[in-house]
Amino acid sequence: MARTRSPRSRPAFSGWLRGLAAATAFVVGAGLIGFVATEAGAQTPVGQGRLDVGAITSDVNPAVAVINTTLAGGQGEAAGTGMVIGSSGEVLTNNHVIENASSVRVKFGGSGRSYSAEVLGYNVPEDVALLKVDGVSGLDTVETDDSVSVGEPVVALGNGGGRGGTPDATTGSVRAVGETIEVADSAGSQTLRNLIQVDAALEPGDSGGPLVDADGEVVGMNTAASSNGFRLRTGSGSGVGYAVPIKTALAVAEQIKSGEGSGDTHVGERAFLGVSIRTLRAGTVPGGGTSRSGAVVAGVQSDSPADDAGIQQGDVIVSLAGRRITSIDDLTSALAPHHPRDKVEVGWTDESGDRHTAQVSLASGPPA
Repeated sequence: MARTRSPRSRPAFSGWLRGLAAATAFVVGAGLIGFVATEAGAQTPVGQGRLDVGAITSDVNPAVAVINTTLAGGQGEAAGTGMVIGSSGEVLTNNHVIENASSVRVKFGGSGRSYSAEVLGYNVPEDVALLKVDGVSGLDTVETDDSVSVGEPVVALGNGGGRGGTPDATTGSVRAVGETIEVADSAGSQTLRNLIQVDAALEPGDSGGPLVDADGEVVGMNTAASSNGFRLRTGSGSGVGYAVPIKTALAVAEQIKSGEGSGDTHVGERAFLGVSIRTLRAGTVPGGGTSRSGAVVAGVQSDSPADDAGIQQGDVIVSLAGRRITSIDDLTSALAPHHPRDKVEVGWTDESGDRHTAQVSLASGPPA
């Protein structure tokens, strides 16, 4: 399993938060590159075919969205990419592009007016989110193709480096399909499955952008990158990238648009517990005490549901809504079906190993 990082970026970035924002604890809610520079119009031999990069970018860029977010709690700003799948303003992107964002703004084709966007829903394990931009119509949309094969040439388009402007093009070829990787940061890790692996060199800010075949059709959504099979360092490139298959991303989008999320697909506002956490591995104990595993609380937001319940820094969340919690992913998944004002039972242990339970009313928070 490769270990990677997500290519969301800040315009001026100094660290990573699951998608290249500042390193910080992961706030739980309901609820990832080097590049080949090509001149416009050039035909670049890659893999088993040839790419008319100029024609592809001319066709697809109008349907590429540059995304900028303001992170909740004064954590700064971040940037990523999306693609238009509905002419009235539906934009597909990665969940980690919009995670923990208090506001989201979108430009189409990288220029012109910046629009406010609403997060309609998301799926954390699949790393997919759907946005809606109001007040627009007649937008260009991407064309898609479910078929992708090893060796075929591709172009990755995105807001590389968070620089804004016209989306950049990166070329390469498909190296593998059905890949499983682990994306990691200082807060913990997440496993992503069934990904397309490419040797197109992605960079921070490309997250959520389209991976396009020689016919100008989107086959995947740029999601993660690795350097030497491990992590992409901030501001540097990587020769290996990963994309969510477009079939998977569109399936999540359809669930969200239906208004009836299922499984890990969440529709509407995020249910907010109010803790920042990190995964506690079995056999490790912060501050002493008995051996335990779960999601250790790194911080509690004042006046949040967790604060009201008496959860404190150093406690370990071990259950939520009847589900056992052993990691950040478990807690995120357990919260995914819930909405603000839902009442759930939370179980946790304190630093002495004593068990506590409380019923909390979840609040409304930024996307996971």
